[in-house]
Amino acid sequence: DPVTITRRRITRGDVDLSVLDAGGAGPLLVLLHGLAGSAAEMVATAEALTDSFRIVALDQRGHGRSTRRPGDLSRRAFVEDVVAVIDLFSPRDPATLVGQSMGAHTAFLTAATHPDLVADIVMLEGHAEGGRPGEAAALGSFFASWPTPFADPAAALAFLGDSPLSRAWIADFEETPAGLSPRFDADVMAAVLEDVHRPQWTAWESLTVPTLVVFGKDGMFTAAQRDELIARRPQTRRADLSQGSHDAHLDATGEWVATLRRHLTGERSGAVQPMSGPPSRQ
Repeated sequence: DPVTITRRRITRGDVDLSVLDAGGAGPLLVLLHGLAGSAAEMVATAEALTDSFRIVALDQRGHGRSTRRPGDLSRRAFVEDVVAVIDLFSPRDPATLVGQSMGAHTAFLTAATHPDLVADIVMLEGHAEGGRPGEAAALGSFFASWPTPFADPAAALAFLGDSPLSRAWIADFEETPAGLSPRFDADVMAAVLEDVHRPQWTAWESLTVPTLVVFGKDGMFTAAQRDELIARRPQTRRADLSQGSHDAHLDATGEWVATLRRHLTGERSGAVQPMSGPPSRQ
């Protein structure tokens, strides 16, 4: 049967958080998108798992239909937003957190600081090492270069190029009288990424919650970076997809969902072994 998805709101101080509620039966699973994304791009993942989990997907602050320009863009603020979601939807039992890139970063920091609230985490294309100087500013400049508003989806596709990520962006654009605009601001994205790019090895190594990290075949991390993440926390499970980019939830959805389901439902038979263009978003 088709999954019915409703949108709910949570208010935290001066920030309104928008949450997609996919329903479902079972313990709570919270989906967390990457930088410049939104909960909408996690819908396919949600729909595949509602037979086993109660699933919600959060528009993280500064993104989607949540407050666009919040005063606090710290990693702590993102973590406490997730805590508010768990408190609302699962006040008595811990939740599973599944995040991509920046969302994976939010997930493991939440688990590190609130281990009593988190039963399990899955990180798609996430890492703890931080980024190189200038990367956040470069990505902010890329977003600022978009000639928005776009006249229509075709104009946006012509500029951004035809890719699963571009189509996800365009599908979630805001319709304004002047045209289509992204649901995020370039300077906010640069500020968020600057904080994401601070190394978090202490939090990573102290993590006690069961963890699976998943890498796309053509993701943004080198073999050495992938290996270091596991070496720093040897109890971490790892799955390497046979396809997919940094946005494998969009361009390798079937394999991503199958890998996620195997982990979350306990079918743990061992690790799975084996974009050019703008700077990789987080």
